[in-house]
Amino acid sequence: MLGWFSARIFLGPAQRRLAGRGLPILAYHKIGAPPRGTTDPFLYVSSRRFDAQLAALRRCGYSPAPLTNVLSGEGRAGEGVVITFDDGCCSVLEQGLAALSRHRFTAIQFLVAGSLGRTNEWDAAKGDVPERLMDEVQVREWLAAGHEIGSHSATHRNLRHLSPAQAREEISGSKKALEDRFGREVRHFSYPYGSFNPAVRDLVVDAGYRTACTMRFGVNPPGTPPFELRRIIPLSSPETLAKVWHRLGRKLRAERGSVGA
Repeated sequence: MLGWFSARIFLGPAQRRLAGRGLPILAYHKIGAPPRGTTDPFLYVSSRRFDAQLAALRRCGYSPAPLTNVLSGEGRAGEGVVITFDDGCCSVLEQGLAALSRHRFTAIQFLVAGSLGRTNEWDAAKGDVPERLMDEVQVREWLAAGHEIGSHSATHRNLRHLSPAQAREEISGSKKALEDRFGREVRHFSYPYGSFNPAVRDLVVDAGYRTACTMRFGVNPPGTPPFELRRIIPLSSPETLAKVWHRLGRKLRAERGSVGA
């Protein structure tokens, strides 16, 4: 898998050819330096690098595109890009809002409806460093700046592991909660952990969303199923390789621990 871009070589020929095949959707999580002890440093991007990435996108002729462009087919491949954030971390507002404004990009933040103003407890439960999540006031600041919100479920549980009734509440309940709280339609969904199956996908459709994002790698040409949208994590090729080794190492350590237990 090729990384999307690096700090030195941004949107080279291979990446431009890929983007020319369909609408790219970039998947971010947290902005800032990875804290000591984090189990996944690759979910962080520094504010300086995020600014540089947006600047490079502009230099290459890319403009912000909403997720509804996937449905309408508006714009030509290689021109638009969708910027997404999962979880609703405060760091995105505090360290990313200025860069988005400076380079005239808009983004969508997928919120965990039941965790506004709290922390990413689903990560902390696995030993990761807690991150503060935006509260209602901060979400309203995000919206006032011209950005969008979507749902990332009610409590960030793996929807494939839930009963149909539980999954429905995570999907439909979070949509209603966010719409009631912020007074605007929530049209887009992001599967927690990128995990879904046909039954989960159908519940998202039934809830009235218009699109849903996965963590499958790739771009989205015309005809892409709107509830199985692919995304790209903005890592260089060396970083992608380092991430693979990092995750393999974690898996091996966990297996050794279970054997010795």
